Amino acid sequence: MLLEFRAKNYKSFKDELVFSMIPAPKQKGLDYSVLTQKAGSKNYKALCSAVLYGPNASGKTNIIGAMDTFKNIVLRGNIRNDEEKKFPNEAAYTLELIPNNTTVPHEAVEFSISFVDSRIIVKYSFAADIGGFLDEEYSRKVISEQLEINGKMIFTRKDGLEFDSLQTIRKYLVNEFDQNEDSAIALAKGNLNDEELFLMNGFKAMFSAKLVSLIRYWLEDRFMVIYRADSLRLIRKFVDPKKKSAYVDKTLNSAVGLFGANSNALGYAIGDDDKEAKLYSLLENKGATTGISADVFESYGTIRFVNLFPLVVNAIQNGGTLVVDEFDASIHPMALMSIINIFHNDDINIKQAQLIFNTHNPIFLNSNVFRRDEIKFVERDDETNASVHYSLSDFGTTGEKGVRKNEDYMKNYFISQYGAIKDIDFTPIFESFTESRKEV
Repeated sequence: MLLEFRAKNYKSFKDELVFSMIPAPKQKGLDYSVLTQKAGSKNYKALCSAVLYGPNASGKTNIIGAMDTFKNIVLRGNIRNDEEKKFPNEAAYTLELIPNNTTVPHEAVEFSISFVDSRIIVKYSFAADIGGFLDEEYSRKVISEQLEINGKMIFTRKDGLEFDSLQTIRKYLVNEFDQNEDSAIALAKGNLNDEELFLMNGFKAMFSAKLVSLIRYWLEDRFMVIYRADSLRLIRKFVDPKKKSAYVDKTLNSAVGLFGANSNALGYAIGDDDKEAKLYSLLENKGATTGISADVFESYGTIRFVNLFPLVVNAIQNGGTLVVDEFDASIHPMALMSIINIFHNDDINIKQAQLIFNTHNPIFLNSNVFRRDEIKFVERDDETNASVHYSLSDFGTTGEKGVRKNEDYMKNYFISQYGAIKDIDFTPIFESFTESRKEV
C-alpha cells in the first residue's frame, strides 16, 4: 500500500509536492477508511482512498503524471529518453518535458516513494540533473539516490556510493554474498553510470535481485497509474486464442449488466487480420449470436467502464493501488459511488487496496463518503503558475478556517472557503460579439 509520494520540479510543481496517504493526526471519530499493514516490528497505517479537486489546469493531472513518470523511469532503470515514445504521458519518455519551465537557473528533478508490501516498508528516492525545460542536448546525471528498508538505510548515492544496513536485508542478498561483500562494494563504487539508477542495475546484479524484484513487482503490477482517462483501453491477451471466437468474462459481464450495456453480453475476440483482442457487443439475431464492434454499438461511458472495471477488480483482488485521472469521466455517479464503497468495505477489501483519483464532480465532497484527510486540493498561483497541493485536514478543526466533520463540504468549496476553485465568467466574450453586431 502506498504511504507517500513526493516530487519536486515536475512541471507545475516547482516546489516539493508531498502526496500523503498517511492518516492525519487527531481525526477523532474518523476511524474508517484506514488500512493497516505490518512491516518489520511496526504497524503502518494508510488511507484506502483519496480524491483530488481543483480547477482546470491547476496541476491535478500533473500529480498523476509525476507518479507515472517516476514509475516508468525506475522500471526502465535510467534517465535517458525512451526511443519508443509511448503515450499518453510523453514526459515519462521524453524527460526534457519534466522540469518546470520557469525555473532559472535550472534545478534537479526529485522523486521519492514509500510503500508497504510483503511485510517490508520500502522508501526509495532519486534526484537527477536533466537540464532545463526542453534542453534536449544536456548531459544528464543522477546526483543522488537512496534506498531504505524498514527504516534502515541500505545504500546512499551522492558524491559516491555508501552502504549501511545490509544485514537488514540478509535474506534477500545474493548467494554467498558474505564471502564477496568487500569486492562487490568496491566493484559497485567503481562502476556507477551517471545516467543509470544503481537500484535497477548494480544493486540488482551484485547485491539483491530478490529485493529489486519485489520493488519492481509492486511498481509494475500493484501501482496502477492511469494517466489521461480518455486514452484508457484495456488490452486483453489470451493463450492460443482461436480466430473468430469470443471470450466472455462472467464477472465483467455481470458488472456491465448492472451498469446498463446495450447488448446481451460483451466479449473479446480476434479477427482474421487482428493481432490483439478487440471488444465486441454480442447480440442474438435470428437464433444466432452476432458480434458488432463495441466501439460502434456501445456508449462511450460503457466502453470506459469496461476498460476501468477490470483494473478495480485487480486492485481489490491483489491489494493494488489504483490511481486514475478523471475517474468520473462519462460514468454515472451512482456507479462510481458503488466502486468507492467497495474500497471502503472492510469485508470486501481484505487485501487492502487503495483508490486515488481526481475529479470535478462535487458529489464526493461529503463527510459521509470521505474523511477530511482523503479530500485533497490542487491550486495554481496566477502570478507564478506554480501548483500547490494540500488536504482538507490541513485546515484543522478549530478557529475561523477550521473544518468540522459535519460541515457541508460541497457548499463551502463553492464559496471558495477551501480555495482550489476559480470563478469563470464567459459573459464579457459574448457581450463583445453582441456589441460588434450592434455597431454593424
